[in-house]
Amino acid sequence: MQAVLYYISLPFIYLLSLLPFWVLYRISDFLFVVVYYVLGYRRRVVMTNLKNSFPQKSKKELRVIQRRFYRYFCDLILETLKSLTISPRVLRQHLSMESTEVLKKYAEEKRSITIVMGHWGNWELGGARFALEPLHKLFVIYHPLHNKYFDQLVYRMRTRLGNGLYAMKDTIRGVIRDREILTATAFIADQTPFPKNAHWMTFLHQDTPFFTGAGKIARKMNYPVIYVGVKRVRRGHYAIFAEELISEPAESKATDIVEAFAKRLEVDIHEIPEIWLWTHRRWKHKRPG
Repeated sequence: MQAVLYYISLPFIYLLSLLPFWVLYRISDFLFVVVYYVLGYRRRVVMTNLKNSFPQKSKKELRVIQRRFYRYFCDLILETLKSLTISPRVLRQHLSMESTEVLKKYAEEKRSITIVMGHWGNWELGGARFALEPLHKLFVIYHPLHNKYFDQLVYRMRTRLGNGLYAMKDTIRGVIRDREILTATAFIADQTPFPKNAHWMTFLHQDTPFFTGAGKIARKMNYPVIYVGVKRVRRGHYAIFAEELISEPAESKATDIVEAFAKRLEVDIHEIPEIWLWTHRRWKHKRPG
């Protein structure tokens, strides 16, 4: 059944990826109506997340953010499919590398780095655009999909321009194996871990668990920790920026590294809240004890 679903879907996925952006956005406008008004996909989850994260905002303000998020969410889906076939020329037209001096500095020093990012902006196109720069070889940490056919498709999508992937369970093994080359190991570090393996902190006014893997690996390898954001400038156009969080992580605690990331991500979410992934059940777990 997995194979049947995959081979039925594949022609439509590739057809969508070949369409120009302006056509994709007309489709996205229609998809927004279906997802938001007809299906009401996770609207209750999104509104609960927004209320708890922005207690100072009125219901009217929250509704505006919610609708803007769903419009962006539909764009994000189609932009991600576009990464299956997008050319380097078009990528450069839609994503600019801004405020990335810290990346260039460590590349010139031949020093590998740890990148921490959130589900803010288009992280998929951002990763593809990074591959076009003569900097570090990017390795992204990912969760393999249960459907092996779609997992192969996603793997091809994320590596076709030269990036690499580490399955989460193999991360430290891969980092050590590749320590002789200049790498940037990227963690999408705002995902939800199991409570007992997590570091808990206040994030967006709520008790929130965070994975500590990014901090542990950065500390073990002493790879500088760089925060990277993919900011939406206007529809279909993004600016990638990088900021140094910790230059010598071996001298820091893993939990301090995670907290530095979370506090920096909060700033971006407050600036442009509608481009964070609010459909995720980020706060489904309660702090133990």
